[in-house]
Amino acid sequence: MAGTGARGRGEARVRLPRDERRALLLAAALGAFSEKGYHATAMDDIAERAGVSKPVLYQHFDSKLDLYLGIARGVCDDVVAMIEAALASTPDNGERIGACLHGFFELVDRPGSGYQLVFDSDMGGEPAVAELLDGARRRCAELIGRVVQDQTALGWSECVLLATTLVGMAQSAARHWVESGSPLSRAHAADLVARLAWRGMGYVPQVEEGSDPGPRAAPGERPAPG
Repeated sequence: MAGTGARGRGEARVRLPRDERRALLLAAALGAFSEKGYHATAMDDIAERAGVSKPVLYQHFDSKLDLYLGIARGVCDDVVAMIEAALASTPDNGERIGACLHGFFELVDRPGSGYQLVFDSDMGGEPAVAELLDGARRRCAELIGRVVQDQTALGWSECVLLATTLVGMAQSAARHWVESGSPLSRAHAADLVARLAWRGMGYVPQVEEGSDPGPRAAPGERPAPG
């Protein structure tokens, strides 16, 4: 009881801004879920880890699922931001593919990133979680698809299909590398997969320099009738 009272007095003395408090609680939940798994973690565990009372925790999050969704949103945004940064890092498409692959491997391998907790969890069957994951994959595919569309003679649907394939390949390869305890270095593993992806892209019909690829459907638009 003494510990609870001391914690209560500490909370009265230190009143963090709401956003900072939420970030602290999400970090505590991420640590707890990563150690014990979502289903084995109780709200009491998260409150104790964050150094707050359970009522304080419920002031910010309605449930354990609400906490998990908060983590999932952050991880999904991190994945999309990583793809955006990789594509913007260079005008060379081969290097862009390499940057995306290295980004995926780094994110999956980074302690505390939450990637595996969110993307490799049985929570994917929860409708609200599935919606977030599908949205992140779609946003990544559209970002990469725009680059593919600029450089090839393909239509938008074809570009999104290829981009979705690249995203799936990157995720699968990075996951295998981590879970198998591969002796390959992270950089070497990412380079191998990037080389395979780049060679495959070489067989896609390219736009000839100085040529007009003609009308193609932009994202969200239907192809123009022939």
